[in-house]
Amino acid sequence: MTPRLVAWPVLLAAAAALACGKDATAQRYVTPEQGSAERRDLLDALRPLAVWSFGAPIEFVVLDLRLAGDVAFASVEAQRPGGGAIDIALAPIVARDGEEPGLIDGPRLQALMQKSGDMWVPVQHSVGPTDVWYSWPPYCETWAAVLPEYCDDG
Repeated sequence: MTPRLVAWPVLLAAAAALACGKDATAQRYVTPEQGSAERRDLLDALRPLAVWSFGAPIEFVVLDLRLAGDVAFASVEAQRPGGGAIDIALAPIVARDGEEPGLIDGPRLQALMQKSGDMWVPVQHSVGPTDVWYSWPPYCETWAAVLPEYCDDG
């Protein structure tokens, strides 16, 4: 069995939850309100990834945004300001990086995020995902609270 590394904040949160007689994965997520600082901070953490892949300027349509303590899951679609469509064939992910446009499911971005100090960090992410990449069991060690449909045992 390979040892797994878990961030100290996650271990401390789990220990605190167990000390209170609660399962660490029992905590459920909330969706930060539109206009809230939490929502803005989460989306701002994704912005550089979206600009790198789809080019500037971008704004997000939030498909799913989940927050529980110091972890979050985001699923967004990038668009041009005012709702303009992004042409994937002309986006940097294709033009610069050589990705095959047919293998990119639109200008979507999904990320598993963790808070580090005062900022959110996308720890794992997928651009134009065509599958449910975040359903990988090792992610449950950290992100179970925001992925209950993939991490709950029953």
